[in-house]
Amino acid sequence: MGAGPSTPRWGGDVSQDPAEFLIGTFVGGKTFPLNSDYWQKLLELPFDLHWPANRVQQACHTFAQNNCSTRHLAKILVHLTWCLQESLSNPDSAASMKAVNASYISSVFLKYSIENLKSENLEDLYLSLDENETVPDNMHKDESIINMVMHAVLSYIGKVDVSPKTYLLHHELLNFMLIAMSTQLLSGPSPGPNDVHPFLDAAMSQESSLVGLVVHKLLVNYISRPRSKSSASYTLMSEENQLGVLKRVGSAAANIVLYPLSYFVNSSVEASRSQLADSSINILLLLIHYRKCILVDSVKNSNASVTSESLLKDETYFAENPYCKALENVKDVEFDRVDIEGNAHSGPVVRLSFASLFDTLGMCLADETAVLLLYALVHGNSDFLEYVLVRTDIDTLLMPLLETLYDASRRTSNQIYMVLIILLILSQDSSFNASIHKLILPSVPWYQERLLHQTSLGSLMVIILIRTVKYNMSKMRDVYLHTNCLAALANMAPHVHRLSSYASQRLVSLFDMLSRKYAKLAEQKNDKMQMSDSDPKDDDKLPEDTSAELHIYTDFLRIVLEILNGILSYALPRNPEVIYAIMHRQEVFQPFRNHPRFNELLENIFSVLDFFNSRMDAQKLDGEWSVEKVLQLININCKFWRGDGMKMFTQLRFTYEQESHPEEFFIPYVWQLVIARSGFSFDPSSINLFPVELPVEVSYAPGEINKDQKMQLNVKGAVESSV
Repeated sequence: MGAGPSTPRWGGDVSQDPAEFLIGTFVGGKTFPLNSDYWQKLLELPFDLHWPANRVQQACHTFAQNNCSTRHLAKILVHLTWCLQESLSNPDSAASMKAVNASYISSVFLKYSIENLKSENLEDLYLSLDENETVPDNMHKDESIINMVMHAVLSYIGKVDVSPKTYLLHHELLNFMLIAMSTQLLSGPSPGPNDVHPFLDAAMSQESSLVGLVVHKLLVNYISRPRSKSSASYTLMSEENQLGVLKRVGSAAANIVLYPLSYFVNSSVEASRSQLADSSINILLLLIHYRKCILVDSVKNSNASVTSESLLKDETYFAENPYCKALENVKDVEFDRVDIEGNAHSGPVVRLSFASLFDTLGMCLADETAVLLLYALVHGNSDFLEYVLVRTDIDTLLMPLLETLYDASRRTSNQIYMVLIILLILSQDSSFNASIHKLILPSVPWYQERLLHQTSLGSLMVIILIRTVKYNMSKMRDVYLHTNCLAALANMAPHVHRLSSYASQRLVSLFDMLSRKYAKLAEQKNDKMQMSDSDPKDDDKLPEDTSAELHIYTDFLRIVLEILNGILSYALPRNPEVIYAIMHRQEVFQPFRNHPRFNELLENIFSVLDFFNSRMDAQKLDGEWSVEKVLQLININCKFWRGDGMKMFTQLRFTYEQESHPEEFFIPYVWQLVIARSGFSFDPSSINLFPVELPVEVSYAPGEINKDQKMQLNVKGAVESSV
């Protein structure tokens, strides 16, 4: 027990444990031909190795030194392909468990090879056979091993149903996919033509029918959330002074190498309720957001050497992503309608139960990957967006999204941005804006500041959006976040119905809060201008930042006034609480009555105030005005409101437009989630996709995502004629 660890002997002593010998031989310097019996022994023998992390690192290091001559990684990938091909025709055959072992062993050593890739040269992975290698008749000498294995892996994932017997192989293949795609971590955030992602490129080159099957299966896995039962499970085995090991237990057929869990996954991450569902959505998100950057022919044919940094965006283009197209073409299996316009679909058509997908997303939206999937669907798939908009229980999706915004201080900035974009997309539909005010919530348990009883979903959305603006002003101070909140409120304004008293108060308080910020900025600008006037030498130091911020808040105030005008112009009789809130705080509007940017909009507000104030003055009342009496007067006089003197402005409508290069946001974001939340670990010193600090766990704590990776929201204000 007290002796030091012995020096590992890779393949040098047959008297070793058979598993030790076979793995030692795999990483050692002796070359075994593709048709050697060694490979069958390696993949068939039950392994029972409890290796500490440093032993695995030694094995990987030795393997990396010898693989250039042995090509054992390429050979085990070929055997993985053959095992998967046999398993496709007979899922219950022994080939399935050989495929599990081949997939796992390949994953461990491929991961190390990718992490330690010293250049962008694919040849350094040595994923081809030696020229002298004898290959069987069913394999072409010049056939790409990467294409072979990716076709086999994707075929198995897409065509074989998940069952207790196939669960473990599905799980291992998804892990293999994740590792194979991790070459993205080595590249910068802006995809360039020199980036090398051979496994991803092979996945993109598959026929559309297979792509459709894979997208369908990944979504089905996410919806059904299959779990490992007694046939296979993962446990963390602890050893004294040793890191944990990964062990599969329960199945006699689970012949597996027991490597340390800390080498392959992050031991601080708790096991998910459904590892297969989590892996499936991670793989799907990585596949749909991949963009292959290609040089335009004029640059490609020139003799000048180019680098990714020196290329302009218009000198490259992105190849079409079939997985993205497949997701955009997903159809509801329960609504098999004919395209009456005769439109031809540009990709494979995947049929799925939208009801099941809707319900699953509703349960999982606390997780950022679910938010990303929902965004991809409502932004890219018009059929799913239409399905969401006609659901009468839209609160299934909206409540978890609003709760995420409510807990903004505990969420990442990226998650807040994505939720706001989804809300903005939904608010572009007038039927959505009308329906959310008809859905009454008995209570909102997670809202702590005030008891919200019998509040409409629309009122809650107004409250939460305004609360998010307030949080942003004090903490994040991000213009894009402000813009999206106000844009969604502006889209909702003409359709507001029976807005609650609390939501109405918050709406007027929003104007007050922004006006105080505006006044403070205006005062700072005036003070600095006076100082520059007294000191002519500082003329070149005029407060440009203050002026820019003042201009931004001028626009924000104008949007809030547009929101109030939208309610008063199109929905005044239905919103007595809004009128009451404006009357109660009418003094906050007075300082801006003659402001050139606001006076037109304020004229309407003061017309409403004059009308109802005059009705109050004409009402002879014994005693003080109570809230109930004022509301009663407002309700009575709403019937006599004719809008005399009101200026009708065109409805302000905002639409969301995705940035021209969304991959620069989504690819780093998805990989950050994979590393931080799924349990996949990667050498932080090898990551170039996004900034990291050591240790990785600290770098990706909630709320600490690097600001350079924030989504910049592009909101286009489109003014449409009023109906």
